[in-house]
Amino acid sequence: MLKRINLESILFLDIETVPLFEQHEQLDEISQSLWEQKTKYQRKDEFTPEEFYDRAGIWAEFGKIICISVGYFVFKGDVRNFRVTSFHGDEIHLLNEFKTLLETHFNKAKHVLCAHNGKEFDFPFIARRMIINKIDIPFKLNLFGKKPWEVPHLDTLELWKFGDYKTYTSLKLMTHVLGIPSPKDDIDGSDVHRVYYEEKDIDRIITYCEKDTIAVAQILLRLRNEEILLDDEILSI
Repeated sequence: MLKRINLESILFLDIETVPLFEQHEQLDEISQSLWEQKTKYQRKDEFTPEEFYDRAGIWAEFGKIICISVGYFVFKGDVRNFRVTSFHGDEIHLLNEFKTLLETHFNKAKHVLCAHNGKEFDFPFIARRMIINKIDIPFKLNLFGKKPWEVPHLDTLELWKFGDYKTYTSLKLMTHVLGIPSPKDDIDGSDVHRVYYEEKDIDRIITYCEKDTIAVAQILLRLRNEEILLDDEILSI
């Protein structure tokens, strides 16, 4: 079934997120209280709410998106290219840019979105941040009323599970076992908060995000038992 999907109909993506503020004390009193309640079971007794705040980027209520990288295949005869680009900067601006892409170039019934753990993280996080920022959710992200087989989303983590819901396999582990060059050769998710707020190096984060997007495409190729992309087939635009 996976091979029936036209690769040119898939928009691959990855997002990078950080806490809304650099420091916990920048939250207002109500938000601090809600943060304490929200993270109570994750923190247990090991961390205070303040100490745990650097992980706030994984919750849409307390985090924000700083980069969305997308990639897509283009075939011209026997020539295969994978084009990758990123939206970054002000969150409202990047969300609107991404929305425009979904409503213009990837708005047909055949088009699907693909991410690693996208159904649990990327897709709902984007939708929630759009609602928070008063942006209408594009059709490809609005799941209301859709049957499971009508949802235009692919998730490489879900595909790898083959129905086994007891485990989580990271992008890094999947690329390793499938013989794909690792995208985690500089920073990983735990570094993004520091690189963004302390080093203020958004370009480094964009590079990291784009490598993850490329890795998702490579994984899908391997799941289809096809040759992975070569460096000269990948174009940044």
